[in-house]
Amino acid sequence: MTHVPDTEKDWKRGETSDSASQQLYERPNGLRGLYYHPLTQTCLLGFVCFMCPGLFNALNGLGGGGQVDNTTGANSNAALYATFAFFAFFAGSINNKLGSRVTLILGTMGYALYVGSYLAINIHPGAKGFVIAAGAILGISAGLLWTAQGSLMMAYPTEGEKGKYIGVFWGIFNLGGVVGASVALGENFNSKANSVGNGTYIGFLVLTCLGVLIPFTMADPAKVIRTDGTKVTPAHNPSWKSEFLGLYVALRTDPMILLLFPMFLASNWFYTWQFNDYNGAIFNIRARSLNNLVYWIAQIIGSVAIGRLLDQPKLSRRVRAFTGWAVLFVFVFFVHIWAYFYQKTYTRASVPPDSERLDIFDPGYTGKIFLYVFCGVLDAMWQTTAYWLMGAMSNDPGKLAYFAGFYKSLQSAGAAGIWRADAVLTPYMNIFASTWAMLVAGLIFVLPMIHLRVHEHTDSQADALDEKVGDI
Repeated sequence: MTHVPDTEKDWKRGETSDSASQQLYERPNGLRGLYYHPLTQTCLLGFVCFMCPGLFNALNGLGGGGQVDNTTGANSNAALYATFAFFAFFAGSINNKLGSRVTLILGTMGYALYVGSYLAINIHPGAKGFVIAAGAILGISAGLLWTAQGSLMMAYPTEGEKGKYIGVFWGIFNLGGVVGASVALGENFNSKANSVGNGTYIGFLVLTCLGVLIPFTMADPAKVIRTDGTKVTPAHNPSWKSEFLGLYVALRTDPMILLLFPMFLASNWFYTWQFNDYNGAIFNIRARSLNNLVYWIAQIIGSVAIGRLLDQPKLSRRVRAFTGWAVLFVFVFFVHIWAYFYQKTYTRASVPPDSERLDIFDPGYTGKIFLYVFCGVLDAMWQTTAYWLMGAMSNDPGKLAYFAGFYKSLQSAGAAGIWRADAVLTPYMNIFASTWAMLVAGLIFVLPMIHLRVHEHTDSQADALDEKVGDI
């Protein structure tokens, strides 16, 4: 174990290397070294989300959870994101108190119940209340899962690897959507109906139950050593009081996070239009299943591509941040100008639930599925960039847990509102316009944050949240 003297580096203000004031540790070798490698742990984290939220995404990507009538699914998602928004705001404190593995285990438990509720309504059509209740319960557990995930995913990599790690995680996570969509497509390829069968739900249910077991195989984050020799140091706040105080301190000492809030709010807003009001509205179940498959494959491509850009060693971190912003700006307008020309051709009245929908062999299908591919790419780029920007603000896992909680809370608050708007049959064009506007607003607000807050390196002393909590 060696110590790096402060005099070895002469960083400018706001550009202090995280490793410059930390002890360096020798990483273990062999299988032990492989197991405790931060990339291995990130991959395991990805597989947790593969089995649970990945399959949840595959189910929702079918439009209305694969049902003929999208209303029950929309109401369930409104309940889900309402509870998600509330509990995610405080989930950073829960994560720091209980530890990430326990928080992940608790977070996985609601997904199987949610999938099971759709199987129940397929068997008993009167079970709509159960689907909505399962959505509300899932919101609580999802708030815990995603906060623990965000804290670990942003804390494991070094500053120069954050885009890579986020991209790897996002790719594995979205394999869940790919596998789930493949199951749905295989089950429904010969069907021209507008809903899925019991076999699809049973397959999803088995896989989500397996996802609960994966957190038990993960390493204690305190034993993980980054590739530069620095240790991942979980927060050690001894009481619930200090944890909730830390939530306040994180906001007070780093107010620039507020400029990311519109970006957070927009980050799930677009799913309602994409899943229910585009895929669920105009395609039959075979086309919806195929669309769903290519959407999640596109997510993997988008996350890896933007991750590589955000980690380009030949560019400064500030240049990478502004370049990532520019890529998002281009994609937001490219996708939504294209989508507008489709959206203006149909309304809720013109495509009622019992209408004949577009099939994969019908004229005009090819252009519409390619739009859905680019929707998937944009989604992955947006989420990956949001995580990267938070990671550029801090390397402290405790502080990142709060940031992840803010992110998921606001993301879910926006989603709850727009899913409820869909449930009360707000016109498709209104939902589409609000989606476009929210994305543009998110980009506008984040621009000054990049200019003022993204430095070449993170100052580890200024970043130490536990010390600031102790000072109060």
